[in-house]
Amino acid sequence: MSGQPTPDFSFAIRVYYEDTDAGGVVFYANYLKFFERARTEWLRALGVSQEHLKEDQGLMFVVRHTAVDYLAPARLDDRLLIRSTIERLGRVSVDFSQRAFRDPVGAQQEPELVARGRIKVGCVDTTRLRPAEIPPPIRSAFQTQNINDPHS
Repeated sequence: MSGQPTPDFSFAIRVYYEDTDAGGVVFYANYLKFFERARTEWLRALGVSQEHLKEDQGLMFVVRHTAVDYLAPARLDDRLLIRSTIERLGRVSVDFSQRAFRDPVGAQQEPELVARGRIKVGCVDTTRLRPAEIPPPIRSAFQTQNINDPHS
């Protein structure tokens, strides 16, 4: 993807009681769920149905690697903005950088970065679960479109 703008996507999530631990802080593993939702909504915004991809082309995306840094606590009722960026788009995989920001309460405050992650996602064929080429229309959409969640 060298020379091209880095596509990105923003998706808003509200923290619910079920997302928190006994201390009232977002449970660490839930950031992976938040990041997954943002990537899924990005595909949906690009017109890609993962169910149709699986049924019609015999392909699916799977997570190969994750690494998350937790920087500040998010709590019940916080509104988080998940910003996803493609770091590398390969033939069979995509490396995402994803960041969770707490939306500020006051208009004068800056969003606070609460967690950041790097997620490597691979395309596999559903029968053999072996690497498969990302379909050209999806690659093209990732390379050229910057779409933001209409609900953010």
